[in-house]
Amino acid sequence: MQFDDDAALDTSEVEDGRGGALGGIPGGGKTIGGGLVGLVVVVASVLLGVDPGMFGSGGSDTSSSGTSAADLAADCRTGADANGKEECRIVAVVDSVQAFWKQTETAAGKRYQQAPTFLFTGSVNTGCGNATSDVGPFYCSADDKVYLDLGFFNDLSSKFGAQGGPFAEAYVIAHEYGHHVQDLSGSISRGSGKGRSSGSVKLELQADCYAGVWAHHATTTPDPKSGKPLITDLTKDDINRGLDAAAAVGDDRIQERYQGKVTPDTWTHGSASQRQRWFTTGYRSGRVADCDTFG
Repeated sequence: MQFDDDAALDTSEVEDGRGGALGGIPGGGKTIGGGLVGLVVVVASVLLGVDPGMFGSGGSDTSSSGTSAADLAADCRTGADANGKEECRIVAVVDSVQAFWKQTETAAGKRYQQAPTFLFTGSVNTGCGNATSDVGPFYCSADDKVYLDLGFFNDLSSKFGAQGGPFAEAYVIAHEYGHHVQDLSGSISRGSGKGRSSGSVKLELQADCYAGVWAHHATTTPDPKSGKPLITDLTKDDINRGLDAAAAVGDDRIQERYQGKVTPDTWTHGSASQRQRWFTTGYRSGRVADCDTFG
């Protein structure tokens, strides 16, 4: 995945809370169950059947040292920075994903509203309650933010066996913004229950499909500042790594890895093949209308 070296990055949509105690006030709202992984992020979650998406209220942020928001703005100015630094790549992907959705009506025909990504380390207070890094990336509907601990991208390879790489990271981010689109469309309320055909699985598969839709348009979506595409190249290897990441966080793959058996009745995100199929559906067609997993 290559970014236009001369493109200007907009860091205003990425809030960096890794260097201090930042975050929302615990309260109502819906967290999309670990967003990408949900059911089984850590071994305890697997064995005890705990859904890490159910955050408790209270607690405090335990963010370790990191760059401040000012540092992020200073370090991440251009596409060249995105090509060389992970934090800047996250900024560039968020810019690209939101630029695409801003020019695209949601499935309900509503206009897109910007939503920031909040970077944290350890734990974070959100509008949906306190969460730790163990839940993986997630979206909170109460404060309309995507929450991300960059350490998850190491876990994607070390804990879940994915190949990883820049586009695997981009897939994760695009999936979470798919939940924001669902929130705007109203379909987020349909994501409940467990099992192969549950509303939760259909919601997650739709977010995978939306990630694919963005990927289809990624190299043609113009940057609002320059009018030129921010992402200049997506290779077949990039897409394959995205599909590999989607499969790695399939419920069946994670259950087999940590439980030694697959129990479809407890699925909340879908199998490896389901997740790959729906990402591919969105990527091949580039049409939001083709992502009706509930139909």
